[in-house]
Amino acid sequence: MTWKGRRVLITGADGFIGSHVTEALVRAGADVHAFCMYNSNGSAGWLDTSAEDIRASLTVHLGDIRDPKVVSDACCSIDVVFHLAALVAIPYSYVTPDSYIETNVRGTLNVLQAVCGHECTRLVATSTSEVYGTPSTLPITETHPLQGQSPYSATKIAADKLCESFWNSFETPVVVLRPFNTYGPRQSARAVIPTILRQLLAGVDRVKLGSLDPRRDMTYVEDTVAGFLAAGMAPGIEGRTVQLGTGRTESIREIFDTAVQVTGVDAKVEHDENRVRPARSEVMVLQSDPTLARELLGWEATVSLEDGIRLTVDWMRERPAVANPSSYVI
Repeated sequence: MTWKGRRVLITGADGFIGSHVTEALVRAGADVHAFCMYNSNGSAGWLDTSAEDIRASLTVHLGDIRDPKVVSDACCSIDVVFHLAALVAIPYSYVTPDSYIETNVRGTLNVLQAVCGHECTRLVATSTSEVYGTPSTLPITETHPLQGQSPYSATKIAADKLCESFWNSFETPVVVLRPFNTYGPRQSARAVIPTILRQLLAGVDRVKLGSLDPRRDMTYVEDTVAGFLAAGMAPGIEGRTVQLGTGRTESIREIFDTAVQVTGVDAKVEHDENRVRPARSEVMVLQSDPTLARELLGWEATVSLEDGIRLTVDWMRERPAVANPSSYVI
């Protein structure tokens, strides 16, 4: 099977992972439609920075994932939908949970109904490892119980369950893809690796961070993108949930030490209480079991944390540093 000539829609194509998925599908020869958040500037987000030949190959739809008609119109005559549109910042979900319900839950419902209405052949819906909360067993398998430890994770659990219900009720051809922590070029500065790197590259000798103990399974964005394309193509996996992760974990302290080594900046950690999650909301460890991804998708992560951070640093050095990088909250 090939992507050449297949009509695909990516929601959230203007975002971090979505823009990388969009570019990869263009390069693979797909007829790519990018659904981006409407704005008065007519911007397609990160896709505005794509190579000219990539931009020329795209059909861009500006709209709002919360609007069912706009979503349905975008899905017309589409073969495969990659649904990545979401609000993802955990700290902001404490402040405005209503927005997360509308975007992550109702937005997913809109996509599911549009896929059913237009008889698309595959929907790849994006989940998150945060749906597990602090796990009871490691490594985490796809069958581990789900636990909402933040409003964000609760809305993603709801979205996952909507996908499950549409598969069981209507045989909607949905695959739930559950990436663990993805990082790399274009990631929001609020995330932990960009937060660390922006401060180091600005030359600070004290990097402000919250808790250093949580451990995460960090996956470089090119690996995650390869998993998305595999999930869009692999036969017979409708109704399944598949994780994307390395199977390894690093603590925030270990991630910081690796970033210091890669950048060559001599810096120490300064504890910032404002960056600490509420105690019962903090997820202490997330470690995937990549067995099912290997079996169903033929996928595994290949980029080491050190190499991925180096690639991210190279990208960041080409762009101006933010005015006050230490002000970003994880």
